[in-house]
Amino acid sequence: MQLPMSGVGEIWKAVGDFGPFQKWLVLLTLFPSLSVAFHQFCQLFMVQHVPHRCDTSWIRAIGPNLTEEEQLNLTVPRDADGAYEQCSMYSPVDWDLGSIMLYGLNATEKCTKGWVYPAAQPPSLLTEFDLVCDRKDLNDISQSIYMMGLFLGSMIFGPLSDRIGRRPVILISIFLQGLFGVGIAFVPHFYVYMAFRCVVGASVSGITMTILALATEWVGVSSRPKAVLISHCCFAIGQMILAGLSYGIRNWRLLEIAGSAPIFALFFYIWVLPESARWLVTKGRIEEAKKVLQKAASINKRTISPELLEQLKPEKQTKSGSPLDLFRKKHLRKVTLIMSCAWFVNSLVYYGLSLNVTNFGLDIYLTQLAFGAVEIPARIGCIFLLQWLGRKKSQAVLLLLSGLVCLIITGIPEALASPPPLRPACDHHHPGRPRQVHRLGLLLHLLRLLGRALPHGGQADRRGTVLHVGAAGGDHGPADPPPGPVPPGRPHGRLRERPCGGGAALPPLARDPRHRPGGRHGGWLPPNAGL
Repeated sequence: MQLPMSGVGEIWKAVGDFGPFQKWLVLLTLFPSLSVAFHQFCQLFMVQHVPHRCDTSWIRAIGPNLTEEEQLNLTVPRDADGAYEQCSMYSPVDWDLGSIMLYGLNATEKCTKGWVYPAAQPPSLLTEFDLVCDRKDLNDISQSIYMMGLFLGSMIFGPLSDRIGRRPVILISIFLQGLFGVGIAFVPHFYVYMAFRCVVGASVSGITMTILALATEWVGVSSRPKAVLISHCCFAIGQMILAGLSYGIRNWRLLEIAGSAPIFALFFYIWVLPESARWLVTKGRIEEAKKVLQKAASINKRTISPELLEQLKPEKQTKSGSPLDLFRKKHLRKVTLIMSCAWFVNSLVYYGLSLNVTNFGLDIYLTQLAFGAVEIPARIGCIFLLQWLGRKKSQAVLLLLSGLVCLIITGIPEALASPPPLRPACDHHHPGRPRQVHRLGLLLHLLRLLGRALPHGGQADRRGTVLHVGAAGGDHGPADPPPGPVPPGRPHGRLRERPCGGGAALPPLARDPRHRPGGRHGGWLPPNAGL
């Protein structure tokens, strides 16, 4: 819920909008952002395509001296291009080796004894849990389960932070992320991996929503854009760090430990992380609020007069709102539905692109590095767009431009592209377009980031509702694949159409809420907005 001022507004002027205390608090919000970026996209580097074939070692019992090539010729069929099939083999028979070589084998079946991978391949999720052929969809399912964790986390930790406080929820979320993040490195089964990822996703929601709420409740209205921008840029830096970390550590278990264990270094938050004074006032804990306000003022080298502190009074308890309240009044219902649509298409295309960098046909590490780097100017640019165009126009224009770029990508002639250095095995129809598509893909990613970074003003209940819808959109990103093979970097039809539809839905908003009583662009980002 939105915390009332109740005398805090006047005291804030005495404490300072963005003094050393607030700067220190913003610094504390940066470190969890790095781990959040890691968990959002780390699985991309754990399930890269690896050549594989059926395990046909049964023939070794009758032909122990066969070379590997001879074994493959006798036991694995070839596809139309002459390459060995990766998901089928000839059915084993009780013949002697001479009969098999003379007559050959005709009946085929799926891989029943597992798969064989290159011996020099470092352990990955794909090779360790056989996420190939009939099991390859488990990769997308696991990403969707992680998104479901984000959804559940927003429903659980959002109300919980209103009930028990910002600080306890942040500490609980950090502990859960570290515990289950490291635990993922030791899972014996892929279904256990998915369950742990769901918990990690919930903890990510708890961190992103609550720690940003804590920062914006301490930082003055005029300085909130600066504070939030720094935190968001750190998330982008975390993506770039992930690219370098995954390039140096190819073993997926070691990579998971390297990305998850450092968050335990934040145990000192127990002693240094303050509670929100606004939340304390709302809960009637006035004495605690006075102490934390005096501490903030002393760090900022300011003083608060006792008379001013006496203005803090317990708030009159009001009936808690419900998400259903958003649909009872016509105007509120219209704004909520439009915001939900905008969040859905933003999340759908953002995660649809970000979670498919392996299909761009270029080096995945450089692509991830570029995607992280492009987010920094995107997040900075949103402030200037707000000043020039306002919220509604900026959001509508960016949604429409994103859909247009998606459509342009599909129309690039194959003759303009050169063969990619790394061709995904699942793509047999469109081997071209990598460079042009990669450039436009980065542009599209930039536009989506601008759209996500723009504020979606409203009260806390509305934010919670539309963020749930945004998580649902992200859930469709990895789990809503096209019906056939997709060329590198080309979003399929659903990703092309939905941004345009989202942009068309925004004009009915009757008013641009960028001018607020707190200042020209005061409170431009909702306190509980995630990264």
